[in-house]
Amino acid sequence: MAPQVDAPKTVEWQGKRVPVWSMRTVDYGLLLSQDPAEVDNVLKACLEDGYFYLNLNNIDGRRMLGDQQETLKLMHRFFESPIEQKNEFGLISSHLGYEPQGSRTGAFGAGTKDGYEMLKVSRDEIQRGSPKVPSPIKNNGDLGILENSIGSCNTITKVILSALSTGMGLVGASRYENHHRNDKPSTTTLSMMHYLPSEITGPKEVGHQKHTDISSLTLLFSEQWGLQVRPPGTCGAREMGFVEPKKGCAFVHVGDSLRFASGMKMQSCIHRVVPFDPKEHRYSIAYFLRAEDDTMFMDSEGRYVTAGQWHDQKFKAFTDPWMYQLQAPKTMILGGMTEDGEDDPLQQEIEPASEPSPVGAKAQLAPVSVHA
Repeated sequence: MAPQVDAPKTVEWQGKRVPVWSMRTVDYGLLLSQDPAEVDNVLKACLEDGYFYLNLNNIDGRRMLGDQQETLKLMHRFFESPIEQKNEFGLISSHLGYEPQGSRTGAFGAGTKDGYEMLKVSRDEIQRGSPKVPSPIKNNGDLGILENSIGSCNTITKVILSALSTGMGLVGASRYENHHRNDKPSTTTLSMMHYLPSEITGPKEVGHQKHTDISSLTLLFSEQWGLQVRPPGTCGAREMGFVEPKKGCAFVHVGDSLRFASGMKMQSCIHRVVPFDPKEHRYSIAYFLRAEDDTMFMDSEGRYVTAGQWHDQKFKAFTDPWMYQLQAPKTMILGGMTEDGEDDPLQQEIEPASEPSPVGAKAQLAPVSVHA
């Protein structure tokens, strides 16, 4: 059970005071050296909370901070391009391509759509050397920036994964990093997200819905407010609370795949993104480290699934209409995590989408065929 979570301060949002949840900070330089105390620190963060700040203000982490700034410049150039150029290939696969605004459910549930556009670049595609990326990136010579950013993110998340294996006492083939090998196919992705101002999107296309990530680990960079998390367990968290952007730090959280691989010992982070300042353009960079496609684990429903199957099923749930999502178990959108408390009242004020219930709509997870 997670410990009581203190909210040392609050911030005003939508006319009320909302908590800013405190969390551990893990030092990347110490983790890289496998410092025993820091290994214990990151393990406790994942077992008890499911998230932490990663301090990159050291000689080993500053490379990533530089890559983040270059990637941010790339994002500004790309997202300011005409829609025809951005959407040159569309969404090639679930982890590669461009997603226009309004492709998924929004932050406040029924009747809302998301308020962001996103470019996703597959690590496997970059590694093969011939990635399918739109011309505004390829023609501007920005592939080198993406390669550097993905390389840095991959190293950092593998260091964290290795420390967690050590902390859990895993050896040999059972270590987590041995299911995240670079030469094996996976859906590991660098996602670049641009949240648009409400004057452009309108009131019904806002933020990013409450969910847990498909990934093993998510490495997230954003210099702007908007990310909210719900602390796990009986922590007294009656509502979603903000994560304060911290200079020189990334926000790291556990996803479903690592929670499943740990035998449900680790916490998968429930989070969403809301418009903190409705007038601003918000940018975030997320690296989703995912297990090799054929890695097998037991999910929250007690089914044996591969990482590739879990990714495809959950991605479909993300893009399903809200009415369909309501009929699926929370093990999909929330990865089996339970909640303590309620969301903000605004979600209840928005009218449900007037969509007919599908014939034979799924009320449970589809069966999965597992081959030895």
